[in-house]
Amino acid sequence: MYRDAERQLRSALKTDETIEAYLHLAKVYCRLDQPLAAVQVYTQALSQFPGETTLLTGIARINEGTDKMDEAVKFYKEVLNSDSMHVEAIACIATNHFYSDQPEIALKFYRRLLQMGVYNAELFNNLGLCCFYAQQYDMTLTCFERALSLAEDDIVQGDIWFNLGHIGLGICDMKLAFQCFRLALSHNNDHAEAYNNLGVLELRRNHVDAVSTQNALYPHCFSSD
Repeated sequence: MYRDAERQLRSALKTDETIEAYLHLAKVYCRLDQPLAAVQVYTQALSQFPGETTLLTGIARINEGTDKMDEAVKFYKEVLNSDSMHVEAIACIATNHFYSDQPEIALKFYRRLLQMGVYNAELFNNLGLCCFYAQQYDMTLTCFERALSLAEDDIVQGDIWFNLGHIGLGICDMKLAFQCFRLALSHNNDHAEAYNNLGVLELRRNHVDAVSTQNALYPHCFSSD
């Protein structure tokens, strides 16, 4: 009953403009798949509550979800101007730098999270990737070892082993890559990317039957690229 919720929240805002009402109204528009309307609500709220981090974060999330990363990063930076300890903003800015081929800068942001007390498998996994692509090889495996020790479920462990497989590919150790992708599947049997990469490795070995097996398990994800 999203339309009823919209009417009630707008009525509440006419009576008393509160941050919570704006946040709930924006969430309603997100559920209705109207991100532009949600951004308008957040923008209207910022005119009443300038610098409010929850509103800025809401706009940043929508821009991130609609693949407008430059706009998202701009708002996340505004969040950090008001709250320098905002974990989500730091993590998202770090991720953007990593995928923009700036692992050294991303590493600084991830290390900042570590200094703030964030201590989980996902963070050490990202630190390991940044160290590798920033050519800080001495710390790469240490970070991944810590990530594996902190992983609390098989899905996370599968992702870590998958990333270790990419490290193996990066150093041209195909045996290591093969073992890591197999370990990724042992923890998460639905890991499509691991099936894909195993198929490519088998193809390079001219093991056509093994490639066919991987393709049969996950035909929609197999590619020899």
